[in-house]
Amino acid sequence: MPNFSLSDDAWDLHRRAERDRQRHNEKVKEVIRKNLGGIISQQDIITADQGKIIKIPIRGLELPRLRFDDGDRERVGQGPGNTKPGDILGRAPSSGQGVGGGKQAGQEPGVDFYEAELTLEELTDLVFEDLHLPNLEERGVKQVPSDVIDFNTVSRKGLRGNLDRKRTLLEAYKRNAKLGKPGWKIREEDLRFKNWEITTQPQRNAVIFAMRDVSGSMGEFEAYICRSFYFWMLRFLRRKYASAEIVFITCHTEAKEVDEHAFFTLGDSGGTRMSEAYKLAQQIIEQRYNPREWNIYPFLFTDGYNWGDQECVEEIRKMVAICNLVGYGEIASDVWNQSTSFAPLGQAIQEAFANEPRVCTVKINSKEDVWPALKKFFRKYPEVQSAA
Repeated sequence: MPNFSLSDDAWDLHRRAERDRQRHNEKVKEVIRKNLGGIISQQDIITADQGKIIKIPIRGLELPRLRFDDGDRERVGQGPGNTKPGDILGRAPSSGQGVGGGKQAGQEPGVDFYEAELTLEELTDLVFEDLHLPNLEERGVKQVPSDVIDFNTVSRKGLRGNLDRKRTLLEAYKRNAKLGKPGWKIREEDLRFKNWEITTQPQRNAVIFAMRDVSGSMGEFEAYICRSFYFWMLRFLRRKYASAEIVFITCHTEAKEVDEHAFFTLGDSGGTRMSEAYKLAQQIIEQRYNPREWNIYPFLFTDGYNWGDQECVEEIRKMVAICNLVGYGEIASDVWNQSTSFAPLGQAIQEAFANEPRVCTVKINSKEDVWPALKKFFRKYPEVQSAA
């Protein structure tokens, strides 16, 4: 008869610490999600190295609990009635108030803050969990490596850590049985190892044009916002759309294709003619990206000071005919221009494409507006008719 041992230990206690840790981590992530606008715009995060630990200050988190009166004053258990939810029943005297209304050194504890530590990759996951390339269509497909490793073959040689014990024992037993000596004695020839293959998954072809105004009117703030937005856009694309190609274009009165390093480091000078950026993008599309095989997304950031607004509108109209989404971002650092209204170029684009779902415009007045801009550009849009 089998023996059983009984224990009075509460198994729930063994799991409580892990549950509390998970619950605390979820609360920390919830607080971070609510403050992503201020967090992702911090310069030390944008310049952080891969794998660096980022410290984010947040208020101390506490679970709801009963708080007892530290002064141990006498109270009664009922009130006079006629109270409504939200009524203030009384206030405790302030210990910082002195005789005659004068102030004394405070003795009350302050608000607890602590630094939540996240890697850049963990913060990236929080930022990108709800972002998508909009209006993505079945135009062309690439096979890209996935994170899944498939152990799908067996061989006689391999790493000891990949030893297939079950198959090794079966091979040994069969060999010994043939020799008339059934048993589990293992020889080198009986060893069997699992081998793996890195699996691939299909991803739709997509090309993103990152276009940046580098004219003289772009000040330090405008340049920082451009870099901040495109920094997070690149991380988003490389995390969720590994096969997507990115074309970098800078523009003043002339546009040119540059590499990623030059795109983020070039200074600002010269006049402004943003229509040249769209013309260059169209030339590149004709040469390298057939719209029938590629999903195309041009994004331009400028301060809205532009020569030839209507010419720019006409070039955008040509882009709309072949692109999945055209994104226009306007950055305002001037006090008079920091409002919801756009500069003349932005106003012309809004008027021309008021009923066009494939044109999306955003206005950025502060660092905290970078996150709403990302969400607006990379949200799921209603189904629209194919552009190509």
